[in-house]
Amino acid sequence: MRDIFLDRIIKNNKYIHLVGISGISMSGIASILLDRGFRVSGSDICKNQLTINLENRGCKISVGHNSKNIKDTVGLVVCTSAVNYENDEIKEAIRKKIPVINRAEFLGELTQKYSKCVTISGTHGKTSTTSIFSYIMIYNGLDPTILIGGELDLINGNCRSGKSEYLLIEACEYKHSFLNFKTDIGVILNIDRDHLDYYKDLSDIKMAFSKYAENISSDGYLIYCASDRLIYDVLYNTSCKKVSYGIGCGDVSAINISRTENSICFDILYKNMIYEGFKINVIGDHNLLNALSGITFSLISDIDICKTKEALLDFYLPKRRFEIKGQRYGIKIIEDYAHHPTEIKALIDMTKSVTKGKIYCFFQPHTYSRTLFLLDEFSKSFNGIEELILFDIYAAREKNIWGITAIDLKEKIASTGQKCYYSKSFDDAIKYMEGKGEEGDVFLVVGAGNIYELSNKFIYM
Repeated sequence: MRDIFLDRIIKNNKYIHLVGISGISMSGIASILLDRGFRVSGSDICKNQLTINLENRGCKISVGHNSKNIKDTVGLVVCTSAVNYENDEIKEAIRKKIPVINRAEFLGELTQKYSKCVTISGTHGKTSTTSIFSYIMIYNGLDPTILIGGELDLINGNCRSGKSEYLLIEACEYKHSFLNFKTDIGVILNIDRDHLDYYKDLSDIKMAFSKYAENISSDGYLIYCASDRLIYDVLYNTSCKKVSYGIGCGDVSAINISRTENSICFDILYKNMIYEGFKINVIGDHNLLNALSGITFSLISDIDICKTKEALLDFYLPKRRFEIKGQRYGIKIIEDYAHHPTEIKALIDMTKSVTKGKIYCFFQPHTYSRTLFLLDEFSKSFNGIEELILFDIYAAREKNIWGITAIDLKEKIASTGQKCYYSKSFDDAIKYMEGKGEEGDVFLVVGAGNIYELSNKFIYM
């Protein structure tokens, strides 16, 4: 991955500084750079376990963004999309004429260094699917370098440094990030309305995915979901080979499906041949579709399908994806990263299939813009649960320029007849739930922010 410029960084005893290093993607970049022999520093508003791990490997990390963090020995600054050019460290780097690039641009440069770059795109399911591909690649001995938007036990975290020509990364559509990537095998899982603080409308989103598909090398592949009709609108200008997958449809089709409380068994039909005996120990059609994309990759890559079966049989979802955290008085605590209405609906349907008890959902909305632009969709996402406990909106990268609040969402949800309580804090929610719930019920802890802290409070209180 070292081009002439990066070699010069090491030769001149300079190093790379990452602004926003605590993020799941930025910390992964830092780890891979350390593995490649680069000196790395970084800063963020707080530390977490990911940054502690980096510090243990010699990475200097500062809390807070300060111009003093940009030493004269810094050779390159990489910044997360959550910061802008008003950031003190970015301004100092520009003043010192130190090159500054954003995370997506850096990843784009990284993709150029691998001859077999696999990128996973889609509005929903990127992290789970990248995890499935990780299992398949590793079990087949492909020795990939991996950057994933979550923590996967198989690779002991959110990244892996391989020695082969394979690079596996998530391709996020936010701010057209995935258009920076060189892609040899691309995946489109689905297309939906999201990131409407950046995109004008669904047509604008489809245009971005169309450009992503066009960027796939002409001798490469686009793997896509046959049952997502919006994807067909982005295929027309692609020159690469295309192969679809689906449940009872597509080039690679799941047939003879049987389901249990915690697994799905199925066969595969591809080119008039039946491949029997697949099993995944997860539930939900969305997880089956994600697995089918990985099987499709195996078939077009001509790798050992038996090893792929073994990989899927051993597959575990990454952390915060339908993760059973523990129990409290016989009440199961399940944590999930879902933060879009489509994801929440799928999550609740999946939860209903594994419990006969009541479902209490604790939801922390993620970003003001998503809450505002998808307000109607959110209001209809919680059907079938006993009660929704709603928290303040997690700001993430945003300032509340729209004036939207969790109370607005609560009122919209309550207007549908769904029982909904606004909680001022996680501790307030604990008090509110005293005496509620009984053995066999589920507490579903949902959101992409810091709501994971609530799971521990329930379990260890």
